[in-house]
Amino acid sequence: MKQAILFSLLCLSIAVTATFVTPTVTAAETGKPHFVAKPSNKIVLGQTVSNQIMTSKPQSLETRAEQGERVYHYLTADGVLVFSDHAPQEGHYQVLLFDCYACKPESNINWKSIPLFTSQYQQQIAMAAREYRIEAALIRAVIHAESAFKPKAVSKTGAQGLMQLMPATANELGVSDAFHPEQNILAGSRYLAQLLKRFNGNIVLACAAYNAGASRVDQYNGVPPFAETQAYVERVQILLKRYRKA
Repeated sequence: MKQAILFSLLCLSIAVTATFVTPTVTAAETGKPHFVAKPSNKIVLGQTVSNQIMTSKPQSLETRAEQGERVYHYLTADGVLVFSDHAPQEGHYQVLLFDCYACKPESNINWKSIPLFTSQYQQQIAMAAREYRIEAALIRAVIHAESAFKPKAVSKTGAQGLMQLMPATANELGVSDAFHPEQNILAGSRYLAQLLKRFNGNIVLACAAYNAGASRVDQYNGVPPFAETQAYVERVQILLKRYRKA
């Protein structure tokens, strides 16, 4: 009986989550190495944190996601399914995000004033910058745009870790654990360096290729006309300038 109840709750959880996820991959987008240039669903598994519980109705989930907020999804001790803007005080939860951190064109985040991540993974980023001769500030800006420095981030399309490596890309770069910060940063930085070389050091085009795929940049002879990619590129440039001064 208990197993049947747990199974029913799991099905309900999947059904409610699926209501708000619309995976739309067009033929022109299938070659992208990191993200579909559409809002995507990211799931980050988390552990217990101390915070005030503030529940919300399921129908507000989509609105909050559109605003770029985190939505915490979990079961209470008595089996109640909760969607909240705060993490639970105890137990496991999922964080539901519906697009890549810097990709949503209508994001209300002020990218010129949003707090920076200046102290996280300093050693790993410095190592990657030396190894592949690229700016540490650029690596940090891309990590910020890709995952907001969440090492366990997973996208709907399967991109993993801080720099959101697709499994095939990670495998090609010799990554055994895409969620290991050092491996992820080294591999992502190596890939970014390859793109910079391909586009003659043009940071804008390299970032566009990181998001949309190098073939799409070649196809359009510049930043592809995807609103999400254009937003991503613009925000990485803003973050890059800020990290250079930080």
